[in-house]
Amino acid sequence: MINRIIIRIKVLQIIYAYYQKDSKDIALAENELLHSLQKSYDLYHYLLALIITLTDVEQKRLDKNKHKYLATEEEKNPDTRFINNRLAEQLSKNKQLLAFSNEKGSVWTDEDVFLKKILDQIISSDIYAEYLKSPDNYESDKEFWRKIFKQYILASEELSELLEDKSIYWNDDLDVIGTFALKTIKRFEESTAPDEPLLPMFKDEEDRRFAISLLRQSILEGQSHNARIEKHIKNWELDRIASIDLYIMQVAITELLKFPSIPINVTLNEYIDIAKYYSTSKSGTFINGTLDAIVQELKSEKILFKN
Repeated sequence: MINRIIIRIKVLQIIYAYYQKDSKDIALAENELLHSLQKSYDLYHYLLALIITLTDVEQKRLDKNKHKYLATEEEKNPDTRFINNRLAEQLSKNKQLLAFSNEKGSVWTDEDVFLKKILDQIISSDIYAEYLKSPDNYESDKEFWRKIFKQYILASEELSELLEDKSIYWNDDLDVIGTFALKTIKRFEESTAPDEPLLPMFKDEEDRRFAISLLRQSILEGQSHNARIEKHIKNWELDRIASIDLYIMQVAITELLKFPSIPINVTLNEYIDIAKYYSTSKSGTFINGTLDAIVQELKSEKILFKN
């Protein structure tokens, strides 16, 4: 689940933090990277658990309304499609999600205001109105949560702010990790059993090694990469470059040199996109031009052989 896009971003964040500290401990940086990646994986579980939490909140609301002294007929006999949603029930019984909740607890505890607000938005939405008219089957239940997740939960500014307050590791994580929660919803079938595993933290051990190696080699080769970058910067002093742009190029050069199986254009495109998101509006063009010149130099020196 933690793919190489997330890994590159997390490596860049850890390197940025590494250079801000007086103490330069690579082992500590590696531990921080793995902790940061684990927190992203935790968020994946919390997002899926939000479906269960919202179902419980709605169940409590319906129960409370039903026992009001002057309850209306609608309150006495509410529509129960939401609380009987089959996908939500599957998630509530998923063994991996249950084990995670038992170990980590819930980030949604004491978030009554947020939960009520997002639930009100869901219940009053056109998606919910269409859901009530749809066939009462598993596919309708799953499609309902897929649409709600995409259009309301992942698009919620309140959720983004709440997560940033909960953990510094979740800054900017919602969009990327949310896609994996959506992928999980899509993968579920009516026959999916409680012991069905969720997406793994890493696709394989190679991705874990990629993360550690990319971080370590970027730090160890930092000065050498800076010297190469400085040669290709016209009319700029090294200390006048935005530090984040410098770190992006350092990591990109490391990937170009140390990972022969990754095509050059993949590396360049990934880090140019990262620059556009995390740095200035002109950084993408600047980094693209600089890295392209460095690639040509590395090839001419017969240091870089891949395409």
